[in-house]
Amino acid sequence: MNMAEQATVMIYRGDDESGEMVPYTIPLAPGMVVLDAVHQVQAIHAPDLAVRWNCKAGKCGSCGGEVNGKPKLMCMDRMDNYPEGEPITIRPMKSFPVTKDLVCDVSWNFEVNKTIPAFKMQNTASEDPRFSQDEADRVQEFRKCIECFLCQNVCHVLREHDKQEEFAGPRYFVRTAGLEMHPLDDENRLGNLKGELGLGYCNITKCCTEVCPESIAITDNAIIPLKERVV
Repeated sequence: MNMAEQATVMIYRGDDESGEMVPYTIPLAPGMVVLDAVHQVQAIHAPDLAVRWNCKAGKCGSCGGEVNGKPKLMCMDRMDNYPEGEPITIRPMKSFPVTKDLVCDVSWNFEVNKTIPAFKMQNTASEDPRFSQDEADRVQEFRKCIECFLCQNVCHVLREHDKQEEFAGPRYFVRTAGLEMHPLDDENRLGNLKGELGLGYCNITKCCTEVCPESIAITDNAIIPLKERVV
């Protein structure tokens, strides 16, 4: 096998307390993605390497990580996106505690979710509830979220400033927008947005939109309209 048929991947091994980047050489195959490379490492070198994955089709959001410093779904990131012959670094998401190797503890996100008031149906007893196709499409965009938490990982308020106690992050502004903008919802979440969820910390860098694998316009369609409503 010549060098063009091999690749070197540097993978984080350890936990939230300590760890190191370990190099592994693996065989390449046409169409290979980064998750395939991780599986090759497990098969050939390190069966105890921990990685979370499920669908391998970019729809479950399980295999989020950082490849060469960029938040990615590893199952959707092709190995041939990277220069031949150069090592590829694979790390766990920085914004969450590392359980082991590439697996993070993202349970904080689900605690945030519990603080968002649920859908409250309007009193429409006197007429049939109706809304336009445009209104339906607006809400449907937010429901495309697969909860990969790449947007949470890249958000500097969480990543660099550790504001988890004061800031919900873009994923939960998307969820709140889906509720607030539903034409039949009658709940008022503006106080929740300004207070518990910390919407004011967001300064519209659009980094969350850039990494979303579902191409949700998080900043323009969710966060900015919510900021306008709070104002």
